[in-house]
Amino acid sequence: MNQQASMADLSSLKIDRDEKKPSSKRNLYLIIAVVIIAIVGYVLFSDSSVKVKTLTITASSLSGQDAILTGQGYVVAQVKAAISSKATGRLEALYVIEGDKVQAGNVIGKIESNDVQAFLSQQKAQMEVIKASLANAQAEYDDANAAYLRQKALIGGGAGTQAELEISQYRWQRAQAQIRSAQAQMKAQESAIRAAQVQVENTIIRAPFDGTVLTKNANVGEVITALGAAAGSRGAVVTLADMSSLEVEADVSESSLSKISQEQPVEISVSAIADKKYAGIVSKIIPTADRGKGTVKVKIRFTDLDERVLPEMAAKVNFLRMATDQGPKEAPKILIPISAVLNVNGKMIAFIVGPASTAKEVNIKTGKKFGDYYEVVSGLAPGASLITTGIEQLSNGTTIAIEKE
Repeated sequence: MNQQASMADLSSLKIDRDEKKPSSKRNLYLIIAVVIIAIVGYVLFSDSSVKVKTLTITASSLSGQDAILTGQGYVVAQVKAAISSKATGRLEALYVIEGDKVQAGNVIGKIESNDVQAFLSQQKAQMEVIKASLANAQAEYDDANAAYLRQKALIGGGAGTQAELEISQYRWQRAQAQIRSAQAQMKAQESAIRAAQVQVENTIIRAPFDGTVLTKNANVGEVITALGAAAGSRGAVVTLADMSSLEVEADVSESSLSKISQEQPVEISVSAIADKKYAGIVSKIIPTADRGKGTVKVKIRFTDLDERVLPEMAAKVNFLRMATDQGPKEAPKILIPISAVLNVNGKMIAFIVGPASTAKEVNIKTGKKFGDYYEVVSGLAPGASLITTGIEQLSNGTTIAIEKE
């Protein structure tokens, strides 16, 4: 009896695994629900737009001409200077920063000038002393002149003596000499004052020509010298360039020099400005070669320059055939990169930026190829924003995000 009771007690301690099954199923359902919610949230809230780059479509009147030679170079300001002071001293004030435009004669900065200002004041005070000496000499002359004339009158009347006349004459001549001496001192002092004023002016840093500040090379409190030779001193305060004097300096192989001539038209592509090609002409062929590179430097002047072109930008130059007066001139053409065009079953397709940041599909007709560009005969107009990257992921109405250059 006791043994049966013990067996019953032990059986009551057995774990019923069937009771855990509903709890395990609930956990599984909960995990599945969380995963589904995460997927839905990702789809709903993630940015599904395609990132693209664009360029503004323009027409070029030079694109219809074939390039006979290509050169690489950089944009360089032909009028450029490192501006410093003629005097040595501590920079007291600087009135410009990078990008500021100045006109010739504008004050850019100032050097401490207490010492030269004091010297100028001293020279002006000395001038007042000389003026007083001149006034005293003039008064002495007036008195001596009157006495001399009086003695001459007395001699004429038989009342005076020759000795008194001679004394008055010597006094009169001495007064004249004193006036001339004072006048000479005044001229010398005027020169000294002008020299002191030049020293003061040398502490003022002015713009020598109209231009734009490219770099700021010194800060207030630094010592400025004309040549920057002293340890811890600065030479140039700012670097100034006339942005209207920008030209491209390109290297051309010696063997190709015969293809280039003065005033030859060129087409300039600035690497940082993809949406425009600039017209220019050959302004100068430097009459010397670089023996190391076997090249000759050619300067190209812009004929349609805008403010986006900056010094030291890389540029590619297409030298074009000289235009002739015979025959009608070709109309401006639209060129777009070949990489911005899709050929779908024989149809040439491009994408432009449509409303609400979407891609708009455009059927275009292309003409000649010019290097890496297609001529567009129809389908695109100047001013539209052409999508140049990611076009394989696009369709009509695809949401896009335009990346900044």
